[in-house]
Amino acid sequence: MIYLDNAASTRVDPRVVEAMLPFFTETYAVASSQFSHTPGILAKEALDRARSVIAERLGAGPDEIVFTSGGTESNNLALKGAAAAAGPKRKGIVCSAVEHTSVLHTCRALEKRGFPLAVVPVDGEGFVDLNRLEEAVTDQTAVVSVQQGNQEVGTLQPLDAVADLCRKKGALLHVDASLSFTQTGLDVRSIPANLVTVTAHKMHGPKGIGALYVRKGTALEKIQHGGYMENDLRAGTENVAAAVGFGKAVEIADDASVESVRLLQKRLFALLLEAVPDAQVNGPADPAKRLCGNVNVSFPFVEGESVVLHLDMKGIAVITGSACFSRSLEPSYVMMAMGYSHERAHGSIRFTLSRFNTEDEIRRTAEACREVVEALRRISPLAKKE
Repeated sequence: MIYLDNAASTRVDPRVVEAMLPFFTETYAVASSQFSHTPGILAKEALDRARSVIAERLGAGPDEIVFTSGGTESNNLALKGAAAAAGPKRKGIVCSAVEHTSVLHTCRALEKRGFPLAVVPVDGEGFVDLNRLEEAVTDQTAVVSVQQGNQEVGTLQPLDAVADLCRKKGALLHVDASLSFTQTGLDVRSIPANLVTVTAHKMHGPKGIGALYVRKGTALEKIQHGGYMENDLRAGTENVAAAVGFGKAVEIADDASVESVRLLQKRLFALLLEAVPDAQVNGPADPAKRLCGNVNVSFPFVEGESVVLHLDMKGIAVITGSACFSRSLEPSYVMMAMGYSHERAHGSIRFTLSRFNTEDEIRRTAEACREVVEALRRISPLAKKE
């Protein structure tokens, strides 16, 4: 199987698995037992080491990292927690139209609770409209949420400009970096975000562990009650083994891996556009303006779902639209927000690469796409009309 759905989840690196194993069979105490016995102390030390590694990569302090169960929980904690703590004078919520569903649906839930919501449009490459964003953010806005990298077309948002705008208006900035963390730079010392979501399973770490960066001094109310873990911001038994795996995944993620994936991305774009007549690139035309592993292409006159199923039969795993949206018969909301037609959105295929992919896999994928699209176009009424 050639796996090219790494934006949904990645293969766990063997070194990550190795680092985690002792915390299932040897050091398996809970970290909150640190004041009671030695096994608890060892668990707490491991948890804190992982916290420090993640904090260092973000340019943050260890006490600014809150472990969660993943990106969805981090996004919920960031938005609901910031809205609840903002006070009566700041009730507004602002987000872009192409945020992940865990952000969009959380914002809609807050809107139902009485928090005014502004959803800012994007252009044809997926970049947020900064003029419209400036209009949407007011002195009554509590929090603005703009992702770093898009889950479908890979667009890297201009966070410097977004952060500057939020600072001028006194609004908190939340950045969902679930897909971009370690793929591209994000240093909270230079981009003054108040809240940043990161997660492990998008970067060869385990599922079930994420983190939220909370800038010191940012008011945030917890949304899950119980014990006093994670600086009293997230109750629940700490997932020490997964946190250790997350830290290890961050530790081994390097620039060389990013560059190798970037080269594969450029190669796949070139081969697909050469192999399939009329193929259309979705998202930024400049690969440097999109996540390094993202390749999103539409094949006119065929349904994306049919292409996905035929590629699967050839042993190639890709998706049409985002994984969280693929069960719906509706076209991708990201594509529609970018102004694409229903046909283009339905015909889109997302290939997302990782450091475990090879040049040979890229070549075989492009050839398989040529064969599949040719076969489907032969029986497509739309293609025959053309």
